[in-house]
Amino acid sequence: RHETREQVIDVPPQMCITKDNIQVEIDGIVYLKVMDPKKASYEIGNYRQASIALAQTTMRSEMGKLTLDETFSERDKVNDNIVQEIDVASNPWGIKVHRYEIMNITPSERVIATMEQQMEAERQKRADITLSQGKKEAQINVSEGERVRSINLSEGERQKRINEAEGRAEAIRLIAEASSAGLEEVARAVNEPGGDAAVKMQIVGDFVSTLGEVVDKADISVVPADLAKVQGVFAGLNETGAAINKN
Repeated sequence: RHETREQVIDVPPQMCITKDNIQVEIDGIVYLKVMDPKKASYEIGNYRQASIALAQTTMRSEMGKLTLDETFSERDKVNDNIVQEIDVASNPWGIKVHRYEIMNITPSERVIATMEQQMEAERQKRADITLSQGKKEAQINVSEGERVRSINLSEGERQKRINEAEGRAEAIRLIAEASSAGLEEVARAVNEPGGDAAVKMQIVGDFVSTLGEVVDKADISVVPADLAKVQGVFAGLNETGAAINKN
């Protein structure tokens, strides 16, 4: 008599060595069903014990093909390989293996400590990389800001110089226009009757005024060497005054 329903059999923990020579303790569960009670009775003495032993042997073989990291990431692949191996071997026993599940993968304490150190180093590495990237981006932003600031200052200074130059040019133009207009007025006044005499009178007056200021401010009295010139000046003044009175 056999149980024909699907059975769940615990596979005891066992030590396996991975491809990178790391010892890990692995246990699991195998799901099987008796398909042929006759074969289960006469082709194998104890199919349950045989299935457990076969599962452990296959597990050790599969773990030897993988590294420690791969045992965690490729668990489903390992389960499928174990099911295929056990199913082929148990077929003569009238047993059908439906699936196998790895329950726990436990490295040794030394390996766990090493993995924790590795994870801590990896976290520290990521933190250092993040900090360095932050500093790099900060420096880039600062340099970019300085560059934009320099460009703005240079553009402002350039515009300021342009404005000042345009202002000076405009002032020179206005002064030139005013001087031109003044000279035109003077020329027009000179051409009027008595204008020539008035100009001469103005020049003589400016000369006398300037000469008086020089004599007043000088520590040494200055007397022209050619007194005839001074006399000529006063004579010119008299003639100019007479001409103005006549006109």
